[in-house]
Formats: sequence, C-alpha cells, structure tokens
Amino acid sequence: MGEKKQKKLPAKLYKACVITLSDRAYRGEYEDRSGPEIRSLLRHFFEKEGVEYEISHTVLPDDEQMLKAEIEKALAEKTDFLFTSGGTGIGPRDITPEVVKPFIHKEIPGIMDLIRIKYGLQKPNAAISRSIAGIHRNTFIYTLPGSVRAVREYMEEILKVQRHLVFMLYGIDVHS
Repeated sequence: MGEKKQKKLPAKLYKACVITLSDRAYRGEYEDRSGPEIRSLLRHFFEKEGVEYEISHTVLPDDEQMLKAEIEKALAEKTDFLFTSGGTGIGPRDITPEVVKPFIHKEIPGIMDLIRIKYGLQKPNAAISRSIAGIHRNTFIYTLPGSVRAVREYMEEILKVQRHLVFMLYGIDVHS
C-alpha cells in the first residue's frame, strides 16, 4: 500500500514578524541572539514546507507604547506569524504578555502550558514563564522568553503543531 502524501500548506507568501524586547540590546550593550534564532528556525520551517516567506525583525526596549505600535503595524500588514522574544518574566520591566494579550482574539493556552510543564520538569525556572499564544484574525501570535535556549525549546514545540494550526485556521481538512 502506498504512503499517504502529506498535505501542503496553502501556497502564498507567508509573512513573519519577530520583535525582540530588551532594553540592553536596544541600547547596543549586547547583541540580540534570541530574535535571530527565531528567524533561523522559521526559515528552516518555511523552507521545509516549500513556501515563500519574508521575515522582518526589530529590537525594541521594554516599552509598552513601542510594542503596541509594532504589533499594530504587523497586524495592519497582514502578518501571518508574530513572535516576540523577551519580557515574559516577572521583573518590573517585563510587560510583554500584558501588552500582547488584548490583541489576541482566541488564546491557544495548551502549547505554552505543555512547554512550561515539559521543560519545567527538568528546569523548574521554566515554569515561571508567562508566555502566551493565540490568534488575531489570521495572525498567529507567540510570546517567547528572551534566552536562546528557551527560544529553541519553545520553537521546537510550536513548530511541531504549526502546520496543523494553519490548516485549522483556514478550515482545511488535513484528512481529505
């Protein structure tokens, strides 16, 4: 019996926006490494899927108004995937979930819960993350911690289900 062919993502130009939130990286005190890691993992995902894509990236300070403006710009540009890195802890400047949450129409809590539990079993500090996931119309939104290791862990789990999420969002039956 032949192998069942995996359904492809809808053919289109996929737009992704990566926003790093870091006062120190914004001031040039150190190099942002988490944003470029997200970009690299997204490139690999899109290329594996065989779709066209463009990825923008910006570094912002932990500033509520600047983050809101960047999110509004990405949504106005009909971005398909919006990732933030940083600001998901409990420090006084960690504002990302509070700023992002009002933009989410449908939350997808399970993916972030899974990640916190899976990695929290090995490293209890992982359970402290306040990361969130959801959609705004046709835009997937994910808030990730700012460390490169956390970005790799989160993206590994997110990208495992991203194809299915796209099919669900567009009402495509993956079994037909």
